[in-house]
Parts: sequence; C-alpha cells; structure tokens
Amino acid sequence: MIRFKLKERMADKEFRERRRITLIEVAAATGIGRITLSRMLKHSHAVRSDTLDKLCTYFDCKIEEMVERVDKP
Repeated sequence: MIRFKLKERMADKEFRERRRITLIEVAAATGIGRITLSRMLKHSHAVRSDTLDKLCTYFDCKIEEMVERVDKP
C-alpha cells in the first residue's frame, strides 16, 4: 500500500515558517483540489504523478519524502 506523507510535510512547513498551513492554502498554491488533498490525508485516493510533482515543488521535497510503501496491517 502507498501512504502519502502530506500531513508530515505540512507539519514540517508549519515548523519552518512558524505558522499554520491549511489545506485551502496548499490547494490555492498548488492548483490541487482541496478534496483531493483531504483524501490524500485519509490515504483513500489514487494520485496522479503531476499532483505529486506539484506537492514536491510546494514543499520543496523529494518524492520519497512525500510517499512511502507500507505493508497492509
């Protein structure tokens, strides 16, 4: 199973910038729908590669910092 680390990237950005980051802000900055981002937080949504690319650009991270493969529990 693929797990998205969106929550972790948001927390890192909040820490670095010392302010709260919302899904609405991420959506506006990346052009990704808020509902898509919300589904990513719940790990219940297939995501296109261009969506991951936009998120990596926004969070200034590598792809492996955005996703990971985990065994199903």
